[in-house]
Amino acid sequence: MGLPLKNRSDFLFVIAFAASCGVFVASAQTIRIDVSAGKAIPFDPDKALGTSLDILPKQDMDAVFSEPIVKAGLSAGWGPISYRQNTELTYDAWHWNPRGTWSDEAHKSGYFTGSADPSPDPKDFIRESYGYRLTHRGTTRSDSGQAEYSRMTDGDPNTYWKSNPYLASKFTGEPDADHPQWVVIDLARAEDIDAIRIDWANPYARRYTVQYWVGVPDALNKPTQGEWVEFPEGRVTDGKGGSHVQRLADRPVATRFLRILMTDSSNTCDTHGSGDPRNCVGYAIAEISAGNFNSAGEFVDLMQHAPDQTQTATQASSVDPWHTAEGIVDSRVQTGFDLFFTSGYTNHLPAMIPIAMIYATPEDSANELAYIEKRGYKVAYVEMSEEPDGAFMVPEDYAELYIQWAAALHKVDPNLKLGGPIFTGENEDIKTWPDSEGLDSWLGRFIDYLQAHGRLSDLAFVSFEHYPFEPCEIDWTDLYREPRLTKEILDAWREDGVPANVPLMITESNLSWSLTDPMQGLFAGLWLADSVGSFLTDAGPGAMYIHSPIQPEPLRPGCHAWSTYGNFVADNKLEIRQHTAQYFASQLINLDWVQHGAGMHELYPADADFEDDANHKLIAAYAAKRPDGQWSLLIVNKDPSNAHEVDVAFEDAGKQTPAQFAGTVKIATFGAAEYVWHSDGAKSFADPDGPATHSNVEWRDGQKIPLPKASIVVVTGKVSGL
Repeated sequence: MGLPLKNRSDFLFVIAFAASCGVFVASAQTIRIDVSAGKAIPFDPDKALGTSLDILPKQDMDAVFSEPIVKAGLSAGWGPISYRQNTELTYDAWHWNPRGTWSDEAHKSGYFTGSADPSPDPKDFIRESYGYRLTHRGTTRSDSGQAEYSRMTDGDPNTYWKSNPYLASKFTGEPDADHPQWVVIDLARAEDIDAIRIDWANPYARRYTVQYWVGVPDALNKPTQGEWVEFPEGRVTDGKGGSHVQRLADRPVATRFLRILMTDSSNTCDTHGSGDPRNCVGYAIAEISAGNFNSAGEFVDLMQHAPDQTQTATQASSVDPWHTAEGIVDSRVQTGFDLFFTSGYTNHLPAMIPIAMIYATPEDSANELAYIEKRGYKVAYVEMSEEPDGAFMVPEDYAELYIQWAAALHKVDPNLKLGGPIFTGENEDIKTWPDSEGLDSWLGRFIDYLQAHGRLSDLAFVSFEHYPFEPCEIDWTDLYREPRLTKEILDAWREDGVPANVPLMITESNLSWSLTDPMQGLFAGLWLADSVGSFLTDAGPGAMYIHSPIQPEPLRPGCHAWSTYGNFVADNKLEIRQHTAQYFASQLINLDWVQHGAGMHELYPADADFEDDANHKLIAAYAAKRPDGQWSLLIVNKDPSNAHEVDVAFEDAGKQTPAQFAGTVKIATFGAAEYVWHSDGAKSFADPDGPATHSNVEWRDGQKIPLPKASIVVVTGKVSGL
């Protein structure tokens, strides 16, 4: 357990303890708090500081929603919760409601629309929801791992990829060429290519070009470090469909990536018939082969065709959400909305919820919100889709769907606050292939599209995920980078054109996107406190920070060690053995620094003037004035070796004021003395394992705050003179 420092009334005890352990205590530095007029940023913890609930393995469903685990999750102190939508990461359709109708009801296939009407039958309480495999998938890789594959290189002439009908002229009201659809082929290494065979299904492309990539050999992940070049004979202006080998060049071109860019559809109907107009727009390809001619003039196919991950990989611009009831994926569970809203995880606060968009229909998403509102559940925000940049969707396509979905959702409720794009965890502006004007900023072009169509008012917030560090390469110096990384990405979004009145939100966050050694240790706790404070400082009014996740997960192998996300050290049955450092950091943030349920706080600029020889800022401070009139300082000492002492100065227009803490001041401390993680595979543990220590001091002139090495300290009390 933690060291017995609770309820001590004198800081001298803490300093003496540090000295007895041989810890160097540096001379005092100063935390300067700028209380000048207009400097405070308002925030309400019940809107700004939350957590999330993600997809679950089926066997964990009952445990996660058991009363003890719900209570444990809430004990970290976070306010609102965000429901994370996972099916779009696996390229699946989402049945948020198992009750609904199919466009082809007789065959239980087509486009599914969940019912907007709650059933009077208590048995129809929506406890679970599932993803469904997309019949006309065109992408090989995704979060579904080995289970799925592209229908364009599966070797089956009866299957086909088809693009999203909502990006066709019939639904956009614009020419097909304004939303060209594409397929990228990744040959895995450079191959000599001078021919291609496209086995078109219906609808086929009447106009298309075949291109090859020149530049850094990663056309998808490095889109600005190369360019697409049209093959000398790669342009087709009068396509007839069918299948034939097309010569692309007199001499082979060595390239790893090929792109088929389609700009005019035949608008002929696919295998599902003419009864639904969505069947008769867009583009469809049954199989693709690419290669060259041998000396006998025979076409040599260099692609691998297989119904698994050994196939030559393809990535499609979009996918038709048509699917069947047989496509259910029942191994991974999305929580049902009735269970979600009644479980206790919402903390009696309005929740952030998602709608599926890039593999769904506007009617289905509109019914989702209608259902939720008819149930009386409270919604704060609606996130539109999930990680479209991770699906390599171009911004204009996402923006067009956003507009169509926003219109449908606002018919249900004009007051819904919609936002996105829910970017993957990037530390810099997200780039995409340059457009005809050379513009390559994904968010910038998304904003431009909304503005050009008079629909920027539909964007109530911009959200993104924050996973800042490479999982296998983290060291202590990364801790110093967090405030800079946060500010740089926030500045990038504003430079892309996000209006000042549109809040920026981190709606999913943790140390890294993959399990890694430091996740449950002290490093992660310090990072979380610094991340929350720096984000609120730089994001401005209306910001929201979501920490992931609320539910326990078992220790699992990760980079260099067994690790876990979130707050708990649990076994495979989700029985909680201990807490992680992030749990104790969460409590310091939510239970000591701010007051949930109290209303609006004010965050004032604070700066500590202590750096090491490499110009790393070793101390970060975040000053909040709370509704109860008390001031609370969240201080992070990122020095792993040394304790420090700090003075506190309140300044106005650069001049120190006489203001200072007065009376009884509360101190909460969590650091290297309270928590040490010991890595031992599945038996890894913490000893000591917290909790934070709490003490009181009667403040006097010249009082200094001791900061143990590698620690979070929260100082809370009245300030005289302010």
